[in-house]
Amino acid sequence: MGGGTGLSCLLTGLKLFPLDVTTVISVADNGSSTGVLKEELNIPAVGDVGKVLLAMANVDEDFVSLLRYRFKKNGSLYNHPVRNILLAALIDLKGNLTDATEYLSRILNVKGKVLPLTEEKVELVGKSIDGDYYGQEEVSRHAHSIRRLTYDHDIHVSREVCARIREADLVIFSPGSLYTSILPHLLAEQVLDALDETKAPLMYISNLVTQPGETDHFSLGDHLAVLNQYLRNRKIDLAIANNSEIDDQVRRIYLERENKTIVNVDRDVIRDMGCRLIEDDIFCVQNGSIRHSALKTAYLVFSYLMEGES
Repeated sequence: MGGGTGLSCLLTGLKLFPLDVTTVISVADNGSSTGVLKEELNIPAVGDVGKVLLAMANVDEDFVSLLRYRFKKNGSLYNHPVRNILLAALIDLKGNLTDATEYLSRILNVKGKVLPLTEEKVELVGKSIDGDYYGQEEVSRHAHSIRRLTYDHDIHVSREVCARIREADLVIFSPGSLYTSILPHLLAEQVLDALDETKAPLMYISNLVTQPGETDHFSLGDHLAVLNQYLRNRKIDLAIANNSEIDDQVRRIYLERENKTIVNVDRDVIRDMGCRLIEDDIFCVQNGSIRHSALKTAYLVFSYLMEGES
């Protein structure tokens, strides 16, 4: 469960292992191309669905590059990636986002299943003592003052999403924006019911850095505490985190340019929560940016599952 770059990165690693992966994606985004199409066409947010499909695709790179292409000339198509336009068209042709996603999955030779959390156009709402923050972008900017996150209306989650949660061997909350990519899954009663009923352990893969506005100065324990608050009757059973040293220069660049800090792994707090911690060197630097090593992170997930089989 997740959305955005963190989930896509994880999936590029998981698809290399003999696993049956079901991905459930938040559709509450309202920024950039996704937000424009969402409002103009009255459809769910398609941006994260498209990113995940490309991460799990098994086709030639030229085709993937085509779907990633964003129109650069000023005009009605400016900044729209081809994948978003294609998914919007498929929603019209197929009738809903789930069927549109299934069709594009076949074209892209995707292993596993990609499911939107809901078929509805939906907005996040952050409740605070100062009033309500409406939409994903506003929630992200003001998460530090939000006392409760909700939707603008009760949403319906498909039976297939709930069934796959109940039948899972492991439920993973991916790296990504805590309040706007991960928690949206836990605002639906049907998902919480399914999580109560599944025998699968719940795993969280820790972010490497904090997100300004959402998780300033958060430790891993802080992330887990927020997740547990929304999980109702369950708690996170295990977490994967990076334990290798990140270069001081890279840390300084992140702090000065983006106001992001490295997520501290507060082991004593995590242990007191009853959460098992799996640590390893799982980060890499790509073009000056800190990223999860997709292969190393996925290998830890696979190793944990095989441990349960032995």
